[in-house]
Amino acid sequence: MTGSAEQNVVVVGGGFGGFQVAKELSKKLDPKRYNLILINSRSYAISLPAIVRLVVDPQSKLEETSFVKLDRLYPSGNGETKVGIVSSIEAKPGVPGGTVVLASGERITYAALVLATGSKWTGPCAIPENEVDVLPFVSAWRKKFSDAKHVVIVGGGAVGIELAGEVKDLYPTKKVTIVHGGNQLINNTYGNSLRKGMEKRLRARGVQFLFNEYIDDIPEEGVVGVTTRSGKRIEDADLVVSARGGRPNSDYVSSLGEDALNGSGYVKIQPTLQLLNHPSIFAVGDVMEWAEQKQAAKLRWHVPVAVANVLGFLDGVTLTKKYAGAPEMIVITNGKNGGMGYFAFFGGFSLGDWFAWLTKSRDFMVSHFRKDLGY
Repeated sequence: MTGSAEQNVVVVGGGFGGFQVAKELSKKLDPKRYNLILINSRSYAISLPAIVRLVVDPQSKLEETSFVKLDRLYPSGNGETKVGIVSSIEAKPGVPGGTVVLASGERITYAALVLATGSKWTGPCAIPENEVDVLPFVSAWRKKFSDAKHVVIVGGGAVGIELAGEVKDLYPTKKVTIVHGGNQLINNTYGNSLRKGMEKRLRARGVQFLFNEYIDDIPEEGVVGVTTRSGKRIEDADLVVSARGGRPNSDYVSSLGEDALNGSGYVKIQPTLQLLNHPSIFAVGDVMEWAEQKQAAKLRWHVPVAVANVLGFLDGVTLTKKYAGAPEMIVITNGKNGGMGYFAFFGGFSLGDWFAWLTKSRDFMVSHFRKDLGY
């Protein structure tokens, strides 16, 4: 450990939520009292929005820019990034402090703990936790997309739409079909202007759709053809890609007891972002239970609450900062040059290709991501 203080503040997860919390705590924690430790499965953070282009397009070279080391994160010098995977948490309900246990067997005590482990994904977005496996995984998916004659994408949410756009950018004549369980793309959190607008844009590029259909099992590699739940057969599908939504990366939290997670695996929290029975444990981002769409953009509301309340908890004061939700908004790309944005303000409105290009499509904001991490 680089710090010499007797107590630790630990952040689990080095994605958008975890690194932002760690960066802010580094500025505000007294290094004489607390060591700050960020635990992440890799030595670098990954710009998750860029994965849809990373795994399709070798020309993007995003493996050179969207993987950013976590070694310049601590502006005050108070902070350490530890590569490891937390397998369990040892803590007693109502008793401050505890211990995180890593898969390696290492144990790290904490005075305060922040859970920011995000979501687990399937298909090409399921980037391996082990660093040595990441580049082979990316290369394998690039070859799959290149070799395929008919790409069938399972899931018409943001990930599925964006993957389709990336495939059409690189391979304009390749057959692409999106299979989606709803009768429109995405979900009804967002207005019809966005849902119909993205469908129209993709249809113009030759993308086909099967709505109100499900593919329950992804075929093994090399199998050609797939059948939907209703029995519809897609004979020539030679690459079936899971783009289903993520699920909370929270298995390790179950060690706190069955009341720590809800039935879907989300971490139960209070508006202070503290766990219900563990006041020294906080959660931010996709892993926390809250009735909202899971997006990195929400972190601009999560992080200030978590940071203020961690500091307040350590100082022994009553926590007054509370999370009250965040407005729904989204930008969905359609390849490098288009897409749409939707904002729930003023009854809801959408913006078109120019806005999506300006804010996301051209580079997935990787330069901003790098800057946030000190690069």
